[in-house]
Amino acid sequence: MTGLLVGAVFGAVFVVVNAQSPLNTVTVNVLRVAACLAAAGVLAMWFATARKERQEGEARAQRGMFGRGYLLIVAAEVILLFGGLRVLSAWGLPEQANVAWVALVVGVHFVALAPVWKDWSIAVPGVVLTLLGVAGLVMTPTAAVAWVPVVSGVLSGVVLLAGAVTLGLRAVMPRTA
Repeated sequence: MTGLLVGAVFGAVFVVVNAQSPLNTVTVNVLRVAACLAAAGVLAMWFATARKERQEGEARAQRGMFGRGYLLIVAAEVILLFGGLRVLSAWGLPEQANVAWVALVVGVHFVALAPVWKDWSIAVPGVVLTLLGVAGLVMTPTAAVAWVPVVSGVLSGVVLLAGAVTLGLRAVMPRTA
């Protein structure tokens, strides 16, 4: 659930920061409120499952998830994020390219984590975020540049939130045989 909470928070940030013009004000506000409510829902699910996980020893098992492989991937992600942003700036690309780059790097990070965590379900949003990042980078030099934050930012946030809420509900809901 901790990973879902992190994904939900970043998803909400993607939506809140990138929901802007050319979207109309009503759409922007609806997206921002929905993103915050979804993140709050995942936070509530995190609290609901934290006690149960502690009792079942799952918290100790999760600590192994953040080992050497994880740290190497996160270090590479930080280098790619900040180095890539500097390269985009040096190339004189519009500011909208930054959100596309962030979506691409975050997506690749999920794909890279899948074999480390032995959980291929995280590769799915990773591939989607990667594709949304690539789409935004392709759109950057075109007349559609104003839509890059919506495509690469808002849609990436929606993907992260939808995944976190869906998997969170699966974790919280009682299972029937």
